[in-house]
This record gives sequence, C-alpha cells and structure tokens, in this order.
Amino acid sequence: MPIYTPPLRDMQFVLHEVFKVTDEFKAMPAHAEVDADTINAVLEEAGKFAAGVAFPLNISGDTEGCKLDTATHEVTPPKGFKEAYRQYVEGGWPALSCDPEYGGQGLPHTVNQCLYEMLNSANQAWTMYPGLSHGAYEALLAHGTDEQKKTYLPKLVSGEWTGTMCLTEPHCGTDLGMLRTKAEPQGDGTYKLTGNKIFISAGEHDFTENIVHLVLARLPDAPKGSKGISLFVVPKFKVNADGSIGERNPIFCTGLEHKMGIHGNATAQIAIDGATGTLVGEPHKGLAAMFVMMNAARLGVGNQSLGLTEVAFQNALAYAKDRIQMRSLSGKKAPDKEADPIIVHPDVRKMLLTAKAYAEGARALQVFCTLLLDKAHGHPDEKVRKDSDELVALLTPIVKAFVTDNGHVATNACMQVFGGHGFIKEWGMEQFVRDNRINMIYEGTNTIQSLDLLGRKVLGNNGATLKKFGKLVGQLVAEEGVNEKMAEFINPIAYLGDQMTKFTTEIGFKGFQNPDEVGAAAVDYLRVAGHLVFGYLFARMAQVALREIAAGNTDPFYVAKLQTARFYFAKLFPETATLMRTARAGSKVLMDADAALA
Repeated sequence: MPIYTPPLRDMQFVLHEVFKVTDEFKAMPAHAEVDADTINAVLEEAGKFAAGVAFPLNISGDTEGCKLDTATHEVTPPKGFKEAYRQYVEGGWPALSCDPEYGGQGLPHTVNQCLYEMLNSANQAWTMYPGLSHGAYEALLAHGTDEQKKTYLPKLVSGEWTGTMCLTEPHCGTDLGMLRTKAEPQGDGTYKLTGNKIFISAGEHDFTENIVHLVLARLPDAPKGSKGISLFVVPKFKVNADGSIGERNPIFCTGLEHKMGIHGNATAQIAIDGATGTLVGEPHKGLAAMFVMMNAARLGVGNQSLGLTEVAFQNALAYAKDRIQMRSLSGKKAPDKEADPIIVHPDVRKMLLTAKAYAEGARALQVFCTLLLDKAHGHPDEKVRKDSDELVALLTPIVKAFVTDNGHVATNACMQVFGGHGFIKEWGMEQFVRDNRINMIYEGTNTIQSLDLLGRKVLGNNGATLKKFGKLVGQLVAEEGVNEKMAEFINPIAYLGDQMTKFTTEIGFKGFQNPDEVGAAAVDYLRVAGHLVFGYLFARMAQVALREIAAGNTDPFYVAKLQTARFYFAKLFPETATLMRTARAGSKVLMDADAALA
C-alpha cells in the first residue's frame, strides 16, 4: 500500500523563507493580519485531512469507480467519497479563500493552493468534486448579477452545493467556436437551454442537494464562432425565491466515460433538454466570463500534477531505500545483506532526483503564481495589480503544460524505480501514472497551452510581459552575480535569459512570414520558458539555503535543497539547448511530409 506525508516543511520554506508571503500580505488590507503561525496551523490541519481522510480512499475509489442509474440519471461515487466530502465541509475547507461577504474565511489564494496540493497528492479523483466549485465561485463572483451571487455564492462557499463547467460537446473540444448548445430567451429574464455536453468532471453525484452547472451556449442572434458564445448558470434543481430547492431542471447525466484514470470522479455526458438558466455577464461575452473559471482550472491542473509528483516521489524513495538488488558498482554498501538497496545505483538516484526536483520547482512556481493572484486581486497599488495580473497570465500556460509534462516524466520514473512491482496495482504507482495522464490533456491540451504562451502571451504583445519576467531574472543575476557560491545557479539562468530574447525574436520573425513556424516551435518554446522559470526559482531557493548555511544553520534540509538545485541545473536544465535547436528546425519537415503521413 502506498504512503503519503504532507510536505509541510518544504511548503513553509517556500512560503516563509523564499517568498516571505506574510510580508507581502501586510500590503494587502484583506490579508494584512495573516501571520505565519496561522498559515502553518491551517496547513497542518489540512495535511491531516488529506493524509487521514482522502488518501485512504484513493486506491479503493480507483477500483470501484462511479455507478450511473440510467433510469434516474443519478450517479453514486465510490464508497467513502460522500462521507469524506461531508467531513471536508464540516471542517470549513470549501470556504478557506472565499470572500467573507459570502461566508468565506478570506484567507489568501496562496494558502488554498497548498491545501489543494495535499488533496491532489492524496486523491486527485475525489479532489475534483470540491475543486471545480472554486472555479464556478470565481466566475460568478467576477461576472454574476447581484441576484446570482446572492443565490449561489453562499452555497458554493459553504460546500452545500458544488459547481461544474460545461464546455465540451461531442463534435468539438478545444474549438469552442463550433459549439451548438442553444439558449432561447423566455421573456422573464430566464433562458431555455438545449444541447449535449461531454467530459463534464464531477457532472453528477450525490454529495450535495444541488449542482450548479455553468454552461456555454448560443443565443438565437449569436454571431458565428467564439464571438457568439454566452455563459449561463443552470442548476440541477431550480432555486425558489426564498433560496430553497425547487423542481428538477432537465439537465441530466446520460452516461459516464470509461477512462484511463481518475476513475473515482464522475466524468459525465450531460443532456440539456429545455433546462432553465440565467445569463452570466453580457450576451455573446461568455467566453471571457468562462475564462475566469478556465484559468483557475489550468492552475489547478498544474497543482494536480504537482500533487501526484510529490506522492509518487515519496513512495519511490521509500521503496528504493528498502528494496535490495545487486551490488553497487563501486563496492558493497550493505555488506550485512545479500545485496545493496537500489538507492545506491546512479540511475535510480537520477529518477528519484528528477521527481524531487520537478516537485520542488512546481511547488515554488505554484506559490509564486498564487501570490501574484493575491496581489492582482487585493493590492492597493494599481500598477502592482496590473503587473501581477500580466505575469500570472504569462505563467498560467507554463504551470498547466510544463508542470503536467514534468508530472508525466516524474510519475513514470517513480514507477520505474519499483521495477515489475510498479506495474502491479497494489503498490499504487501505476495509478499515479494513469491519473496524471489526463492532466496533459484537459483544460486545453498542452499544445494549446504552448500556442497560447508563444502566440498570445509573448508574440501578442511583442514580448512585453516576457521582458517583465526577464527583469526579475536580471535583478537576481545583478544581486548574486559576483557571489562565487551562487555561480552554478546564476550563470545558467543569466545565459538562458540572454538567449531567450534572441530565440523569441527569431521565432516571431519566422512566424510573421509563415504562421506554421509558430505552431512547429510552440511546444519546445514553452519547455524552454518553463526551464527559465524553474531555473529562476531554484536559484532563489539556493540563495536562501546558502545564506542559512553561512549563518551557521546545521539543518540538513538546506544541504538537501542545494543538492536538489545542483542536480536540476546539471541534469534537467540543459534540455533547453536541445529544445532550442529542435524549435529552430522549423515547420518544413512537418508540413512537407504528406507522403510519410499518407
């Protein structure tokens, strides 16, 4: 059976020592009173829930899956899931980072992100039920009417109701401009919706008395394409004027997808047969409103892979220390045993350190991004809000794609550490691999994220936001450039930072002449950008560790942090050279390949 220990020490390091989040919060009126002791106490309790309640249901939930009653359209999730959700609600966890006006606790997004990392390590399939509600909450908070906020937000915040996002249709995935679901105005401020949706995570379950579906649809006069999409809130049960549950709305689960992983989550096919809904935001502007939810979900998907990378690493490390096999190439390390533990073998250590580095880099990036979100939402200085919003927009596709790609590498490496036992279900490793695989696909495939990064976020504003991130790198280089002990961490990011400007300009010029050049380079480009971001964060973590050691701190944690950073820069970061070469190879070998693909 697998194990899981919440990585509280590393979270505290990133929060308090690297980013000094409480100092940042002091500048935000809503969070000015949040101190380190409060954050640590909350995360300690969150870790207990994740490890003690959600984690024991992970394998059983995967084995059992969800069951649909085709007569009633009701879905029963795996045993224990509903009870775990009840405990989650009783603990006040849904309200953690929500607005106190609607019953929330008002803690920063940064704290909520750490809660969700632990929940995703414990049980990604279960975590998706409450996780999607946060996106629905954010979309309605930003674009809902006063009546919609009054009706839905307190229930979503308390966890009494959950939310979903209904985008995808059978004939279209990412290309939402092709969607066909219709919304007919009824003359009383409501709309009658008709259509079919697929791949709706947590689309039906028995956790709560109501489910709040956010549905994309077209009005009768809608322009073609993505400019003709509107957003509607369509509850499973209609809500009476006094807030009580009304009659059943005809929005039904008609099927459950049989999936590679996340079996414990109900991935629903939804039929909408004249269901009543209300418009969220302006007509034909639904995509902008839904993007609030989608961007939150993209950061959340990166967090899913961070969680799985961490738990896979923990299990692979424990196994490598215990499993004996062969002798070390440099002589016996455990002479009292028949063979040495496999952790003495160089390639096993490489696989373990790969997972550890990708977990620690992702954790730093997630905290960095959610701190930017907190600034974008709550900082009194308009320039700080604007800069933070631009940076998090730039980093969102990197979080979604780079972290999930790395999660794929890491979970597979950790399964490999187990050898044949990794392929066997009882150890739990193959489930981590299967569960992670969807993270590279949903909420916009990683190629879509790469096109978004290069096409929209970088070339779309002539690299202005990329330059803002480059300034952060430049500040660190200027600060530590003469420190010999930091050279192994600073020199690589200084060099790549300089290369990035030339690399971006070159791809942009080629793309101006032939747009396929952007498509051919985008995936490689995102990975280069991801390594630049990770490199910057690892350099900052190494900076803190070196200062602590120089001050006489003998905690081995700081030595471990330096060793992980050295591994990252020596073995993973150099991938950037190959990626830039393959990106520069251009589109011709791809587009002039009709015979090969005939």
